[in-house]
Amino acid sequence: MKLKPFEISVSGLFVALMAIGANIAPYLTIGGVPITLQLLFAILAGTLLGSRLGAISMTAYMVIGLIGVPVFAQFKGGFATLLGPTFGFVVSFIFVAYVAGKLVEAKTKPKLTAFFMASFIGLILNYLIGTHWLYAALRFWLETPEGFSYLIAWSWMILYLPLDILVVTVAALISPRLYQVIKGSRYLQNQRVA
Repeated sequence: MKLKPFEISVSGLFVALMAIGANIAPYLTIGGVPITLQLLFAILAGTLLGSRLGAISMTAYMVIGLIGVPVFAQFKGGFATLLGPTFGFVVSFIFVAYVAGKLVEAKTKPKLTAFFMASFIGLILNYLIGTHWLYAALRFWLETPEGFSYLIAWSWMILYLPLDILVVTVAALISPRLYQVIKGSRYLQNQRVA
């Protein structure tokens, strides 16, 4: 799969935005899970770059973090993060970007409702993948208190839900305008012809 220079540039931009979003408030956590803006940038990667390029940029972000660059929340990086309870959320960003991109690409001229659908389905995917990983990590390979259950893992996520709903609403509201700017870019039109 060959990427054009412009595609490499915008993918790199979203890798940088993810690193910034991961560490906007590096020591603000709830229940050990950091508060970040990564979900916002993962959704925008999909809605603005499309499914393919959005997923590529999120995969690049994950790989860069795994090789040791401290781009994950709380300036973490390295292979050991793979075993952490929050790594499932990092994995989810690839699927969030891909599915959000596919939902927007399905429409010839996407309207605000398409961006809202893409954003909220992205949120659902983020919670499904991330919370399952969180539960598995805490239950099977990290020491957890006696009585920890699947229901408790999901109940922890209720603490984050209001902020995440706000984040995905912002993503849905700003996406249409940014989408129009990007799709109307003279440089992008030249890239399609080449």
